[in-house]
Formats: sequence, C-alpha cells, structure tokens
Amino acid sequence: MIQFTQVVKNFRGARVLDGISLDIAIGERIALIGSNGAGKTTLIRCLLGEYTYDGSVAINGLDPRSNRTAVLGKIGFVPQLPPPLKMPVGQLIDFSASLCGTDPARIHAIARRLGLDVDAILTRQFVRLSGGMKQKLLIAIALGRDAQVLVMDEPAANLDPEARKIFFDLLAERLDNATMIISSHRLDEVSSLVNRVVEMDMGKIVLDDKVADDVSLTGTLAVRIALKRFEPAFAKALDGWSIASSDADRLEWSGHIAGPDRLRFLGIVSRYTALVSDLSLSES
Repeated sequence: MIQFTQVVKNFRGARVLDGISLDIAIGERIALIGSNGAGKTTLIRCLLGEYTYDGSVAINGLDPRSNRTAVLGKIGFVPQLPPPLKMPVGQLIDFSASLCGTDPARIHAIARRLGLDVDAILTRQFVRLSGGMKQKLLIAIALGRDAQVLVMDEPAANLDPEARKIFFDLLAERLDNATMIISSHRLDEVSSLVNRVVEMDMGKIVLDDKVADDVSLTGTLAVRIALKRFEPAFAKALDGWSIASSDADRLEWSGHIAGPDRLRFLGIVSRYTALVSDLSLSES
C-alpha cells in the first residue's frame, strides 16, 4: 500500500534521510520510533508530498507530490506541531469535512469525546487555542474522515491523561479498517495498537520488527545490544531486565526477555537510541 524506495533527503547539505526503503501493507500499524533528529518527521512529510526528495514514494501506486488531492483525501494526519491557522474553528471544521466528503458532525462528536467543548470555540481562531485544544481538534479532524491511512506525528504530546486514554481508545476502534503510522517517543503507549516497530537513527532504519500475530510473542527472545559509549542510567535500566554486560568496557550487553515484553523493552531502549550502535532480538 505504501512504498518508500531509496528515499534520500538533504537539508542544506546535511543528509536527513539516507536511502530509506520501506514497504507498508494494508492493515499494518507501524510504531515509528527514534530520537529527535532521527528523520521520523521528515519521512512523514515526504509521504504527505510536502518535500522534494530523491527516490520514490507511492501510496496505492500514486506519487503523493503529483497526486496530492487524491492521496491526501484518503489520509488522516495529525502533525507534531499545529499549523498557525487564523481560520475560525467552525470554518476549519467545515472546510476539512468538505475536502474529504465527511459530515462535520462526526468531527464535532469526536472532539467532544476528547473533552473539547466545540460549541464554545466555533468563532475563535484556531491559532488562539491552547496547545491541548489544538491537538484535540486536529485529532478529531483526522479521525472524523473515512481515511484508509492514519499518519500521526507525536499525536498525544499535548493531551491530558484522560484525553490520551480516549484518543488511544479511538484509534483502537479503527484497527480493522485503517493502516497506521504513529511516530512516538513512548512505545509503551502505542504497544497495544501496533503490529510492527520501525526504528530510525541518523536518517536510516535500524530496526524493523513485526511484533503482533507472531508465535515468538509467546516464547523467549535473545537480546544483544552494543553501545557507542557507557551510560550509567541505561546500564541501570538494562540491569532491571537482567540484561548483563559481557565486556570490561560495558559496551556489549546480552540476555533474554519474554516475547510478550518485547514492545515494553523496546520502549525503554528507544529512550537511549543515540547510545545504541547495534540491537538484535532473536527467538531462542
């Protein structure tokens, strides 16, 4: 359904995406993880047709840059940073609904489920809303359409705890009819939703792991981690998982984890992505 083929993107001579090739099938739910600057947002922007790049990107065979209207009409997108729109909220909802042929009432209903009093802010400019209100409205707009693909860049960053729970409940309701790409620093938060984890570092994919509907989830996984440098906080975290160092410099670590714990373990490791030079998980 979605294909990235040798995608390269440079900004002012700095390579941000370095030959990304990735195929995402219908119904896959991707957790896109990695530290700040790993290239996650740039990859998403290429998918949306917002950037030029070398290589190719296709959604259902269509180039998102030359077929933006057709492609974006099938995508629900929540950006990491809300756009500085001066459009009144009511007008923004009506405009967004008209683009994809949905009923504005669906957007209103989802916003209310997230705890946003839409009626009270219909005449207010979007740019004047609080961060949390903007995020709830953007989520409602994205989920209020019949999107085949949901693309979300740190979607829960500005949500209060109750809204976060409701948001993930809303995503869970779409598991059977949408392909998802969710960029997040908190893998544990999306672990119940995703069936594949893609980790990026320095513009490259360093981990691509299918994690659901897999017999290994009931078994045991052998873990090997190589570090670029020793970090006491990370060492303490690994000790908590009974992952032990095997060399004097404490740069090589190995051990075993239970299959069902792999997403939670990857969530811990993702916090220290910049320290990890190699990571492997294999059935033991």
